[in-house]
Amino acid sequence: MTRSAIIEKHKNLFWYTPENQKQNISDALLIETIFNNGTLADCQELISTLGAKHVAKIFFSAKGRQKANYYPEIYHFFSLVLKKYV
Repeated sequence: MTRSAIIEKHKNLFWYTPENQKQNISDALLIETIFNNGTLADCQELISTLGAKHVAKIFFSAKGRQKANYYPEIYHFFSLVLKKYV
């Protein structure tokens, strides 16, 4: 699956983004949205598409307000998973 296909599949999660701008969302926003609102299968699909190292780099680079955008239990879970497997 491609990045574009993931965005298209979950376009309802980006309801606030105009249709013509959805393909231009950042990887950071894509990861945050799928981690917070997607299923575990969606998260696995995202990680396999973008690459585990790339996802981990973006995930762990979130500081301050960006980090606070993740639900606490989601941040804790994925920090454990990404630290173990990447």
